[in-house]
Amino acid sequence: MTYQEVLDWMFAQLPMYQQKGVSAHSGKLEGIINFAAHLNHPEHKFKSIHVAGTNGKGSSSHMLASILQEAGYKVGLYTSPHLKDFRERIKINGTSISEEEVIDFIETNFDYLKANKLSFFEMTVGMAFDYFVNQDVDIAVIEVGLGGRLDSTNIIHPEVSLITNIGLDHVDLLGDTLAKIAAEKAGIIKNDVPVVISETQLETQEVFKTIAKSKGAEITFADQIIEDVYQTCLLGSYQEKNMKGVLEVIHKLKAFEVSRDAIKKGLLNVVVNTGLLGRWQTLSEHPRVVCDTAHNTDGLKIVIQQLIKQEYDQLHVVLGFVKDKDLASILPLFPKNARYYFCAPKINRGLDEIILKNTAEVHNLIGASYSSVNKALESAVMAASEQDFIYVGGSTFVVAEIL
Repeated sequence: MTYQEVLDWMFAQLPMYQQKGVSAHSGKLEGIINFAAHLNHPEHKFKSIHVAGTNGKGSSSHMLASILQEAGYKVGLYTSPHLKDFRERIKINGTSISEEEVIDFIETNFDYLKANKLSFFEMTVGMAFDYFVNQDVDIAVIEVGLGGRLDSTNIIHPEVSLITNIGLDHVDLLGDTLAKIAAEKAGIIKNDVPVVISETQLETQEVFKTIAKSKGAEITFADQIIEDVYQTCLLGSYQEKNMKGVLEVIHKLKAFEVSRDAIKKGLLNVVVNTGLLGRWQTLSEHPRVVCDTAHNTDGLKIVIQQLIKQEYDQLHVVLGFVKDKDLASILPLFPKNARYYFCAPKINRGLDEIILKNTAEVHNLIGASYSSVNKALESAVMAASEQDFIYVGGSTFVVAEIL
């Protein structure tokens, strides 16, 4: 098979939460446990850091990988979803797995994958873990895909676990309160493995303390003890909260020597070292165009606070969502004095742009609808002056189409 044929088969044959929603979530670990056994248990053969959370887990994972790279280690990085190419999910020292290695893994395991009907995520996790072992990484940073307790990545026994911000997202799967969601995320806490919580939240801290105590896991709330922060190339004031969790994880890592200089360089070179995309990313100037992958209430709240601090004559917002988002809580967050360009990402779950426009008007967000993300952005650029500001967001898939 060619690389494209492999991808077409993966996306067409196997459910993937990002494309299909709830129907793709199996709610059990049996599939990945059996697949790991078939692969001769790669999850036991490399050291790791496990990262969960509603918002900030992607940025935190990339920060950790960058710092460890600067410290001289060979670092695996597993994240999801990808923005442009599937291979972004599996990297070593910032370099994506090759097309040949993706093809080889699928062809080698094709009969097993087909017979056992593995999910897209189970298959990809197996590929990542197998690759990290074959490439003999010193350590891998593993980002949870969804939740924690029943996520396919939750078969590792990490050196340290990190849980970032907890917010209301995927409530149909994880629970309808912050405490319930925190309990699912806390499913990554392992016996006698230190766990770091980036951000103390009133509704969740007791959940984390209780579960950590039951596992004999030392728990640290990073924002209560980390005072010094460093400069980072990742823009957005919200990165300071993520950074505190990252710094505490580095402090907790045993058997890895990481100097202050490596921390400093790692945080300044996250994008160069790891290829992180879509976090308050500037695409052009005059007018300034910024995109961000924030896509739930808590994430968007933080990004919009950043947005209203910017200086501009007029704000233009290119906006699209997937169907399962709670627009009643999300849309009131957006400024009413902006011009809106409503669009739909090109996936099955994309929310129709006309429906979005009509719903937004109820919240006094006024604009026009466009048949594609790129047409919406082109119209915003045409309408904007050099002193204006254009924000593109609402969904990872909206951002992916313009990068």
